[in-house]
Amino acid sequence: MIPLEASYRHCESVARRRARNFYYSFLALPAPKRRSMCALYAFMRECDDLSDGDRASPQSLAEWRAQLDAALQGNLPPHPVWPAFLDSVSRFRIPADCLYGMIEGVSSDLEPHSFETFEQLYRYCYLVASVVGIAAIHVFGFSDPRAPQLAERCGVAFQLTNILRDVREDALNGRIYLPREDMARFSVTPEMLAASAASPELRRLLAFEASRARAYYDEAQPLISMVEPDSRNALWALIEIYRRLLDRIEQRGYEVLSSRVRLSALEKTAIALRAVLGRGA
Repeated sequence: MIPLEASYRHCESVARRRARNFYYSFLALPAPKRRSMCALYAFMRECDDLSDGDRASPQSLAEWRAQLDAALQGNLPPHPVWPAFLDSVSRFRIPADCLYGMIEGVSSDLEPHSFETFEQLYRYCYLVASVVGIAAIHVFGFSDPRAPQLAERCGVAFQLTNILRDVREDALNGRIYLPREDMARFSVTPEMLAASAASPELRRLLAFEASRARAYYDEAQPLISMVEPDSRNALWALIEIYRRLLDRIEQRGYEVLSSRVRLSALEKTAIALRAVLGRGA
């Protein structure tokens, strides 16, 4: 079995290389919490890779779920994530249903799919993003019973932002996340999602979905003051990065098809620096 410290080093390496938006916010956390957030991210990253990529298959995810079963029972599989992950889950009392929810959520990405209603999309966002947020606030620490619900809303806001950014890429991969009922309302066809430029109809639809995301960001804002003081700047940085991404989408007039909307590494570094210096939350 891989030693605990080696497992944490592995998870930190995965987070540095692949977390992009997430890792910048981790830098504002005290070391024990930062390491555990990296362990949580490394677990989540493996879930994603087994649902979307060269290794993706129902069998791979089923095996990963079986490994989670074994790990939570104290029988650690050989994968290098497990010692640090189990240590973090135990230390911060991360609910097991969040962990299984992550696997359930990404499993739905194994096959092309679409959503008829926003309620169906919300459930998907909950499983792939909100459960991550709920797990994260257990690492951050909280006592207010409203915090998990606000973390749920925050996760939905993040995932809606990702969906708006990735409309064309997802459509080309056979995945349409925008609700069919909303597409019909704004006269948007599936073909419009994969075009080289956004039509006026699509821009109006994206603006409508962006307003939903912004409402969830606003609702989740009090969450920052609900987590422990040593975690507030990190949570502020994470929310700030995603909110600015939504702002950038809006500033571009919802033209998300011709090129990918992103924040530069410099912008994200500046946000992280503010958080590390305690000038965020």
